[in-house]
Amino acid sequence: MFLRVEWDGFTATCSLQRSTSTTASRAISLALVEKLLLEWYAHARRELPWRGTTDPYAVLVSEVMLQQTQVDRVVRRYVAWLKRWPTAAALAAASPAEVIREWQGLGYNRRGVNLHRAARVIAAHGWPDDLTELPGVGPYTAAAVGNFAFGRDELPIDTNVQRVQDRTRSRFTSASAQALMDLGATICLARVPRCERCPLAQRCPARGTRYPPLRKQSRFEGSFRQRRAETLRLVAEAARRLDELDREAVTALEADGLVAVANERVSLPA
Repeated sequence: MFLRVEWDGFTATCSLQRSTSTTASRAISLALVEKLLLEWYAHARRELPWRGTTDPYAVLVSEVMLQQTQVDRVVRRYVAWLKRWPTAAALAAASPAEVIREWQGLGYNRRGVNLHRAARVIAAHGWPDDLTELPGVGPYTAAAVGNFAFGRDELPIDTNVQRVQDRTRSRFTSASAQALMDLGATICLARVPRCERCPLAQRCPARGTRYPPLRKQSRFEGSFRQRRAETLRLVAEAARRLDELDREAVTALEADGLVAVANERVSLPA
């Protein structure tokens, strides 16, 4: 009877105690899950060259290269890139043509152009507080550079991190960023999760759940993307007459700042 409305003060106190207890329990549960994750990561982490630095330029290079390109393909190119242009100032001093040639083979060449533009902004004005002000840097890349280079309390959420959070129904702190990425990339896979190897399996409410396959990218063979790539490859070798090239591809490449057209000749931007 003492829970009736006239006992409002007492009722509110009981509700608060229950709420506080529930909140504390959730906090303890999250702390335990995160502890298990970080212990796993300490011995299972992938050794990747960009994880050994907090240099914001090097981190930015890795994050831009990793956009839509597999890790294994990026490693060698990342090392070569930093050997050639070890600082933002060094990259800023390069010509767009040099950058485009170096980027060949990584795909989505506009990323290389934007990275070059970002380096020029950094060399001239320093790093902005809001990293999304840099060309080609969106919220995810800004959070990744902010966390890994500047130590900001930001959790970069890519598809791997989001999947782990969804399945565990947990929201991890920024300290778990790299661990979440590795777990999502190697164990908590979308279509066939390797739950038997997962350090969080015993506390995962979605254990064994499979995600539907993501929409596959259209075939490269015979696509307009292939036509663009082939046209850019030819121009990267040497300037060409416009009538020797795929005009539609040239128009698209010019719009992206990847080629320049003058007097019916197509070349890389100076």
